[in-house]
Amino acid sequence: MPLLEVIQTRQVSASIRLTDSTATQVDQYAAFIHAAADDVVEQALAYVFSKDRDFQDFLKTPQAKQASSTLRIRRAPANDAAEPPAKKPVSAASSPAQPAAFVAGSKA
Repeated sequence: MPLLEVIQTRQVSASIRLTDSTATQVDQYAAFIHAAADDVVEQALAYVFSKDRDFQDFLKTPQAKQASSTLRIRRAPANDAAEPPAKKPVSAASSPAQPAAFVAGSKA
């Protein structure tokens, strides 16, 4: 039985980097639950955030509101805001020492 349940919500498109082995497991888990890799990343992070008591306590502090954004979010042009961006994986790095790059959070 899968640990993640995918629920459709409004999302943004962001670029993240993963190690090759993590990227492979994301794809494998997506196949296992018959969902998109983006959904696996979204739900896995939501699960971790909800289970981490120290993080939940941190969210109640002023420091949480002042945290600088380091996630590379791609904003849609104003006239395309109603239409979700297409899911576009970025090509994997050629060197095994570098993590593979993926687009997370978009809906096809």
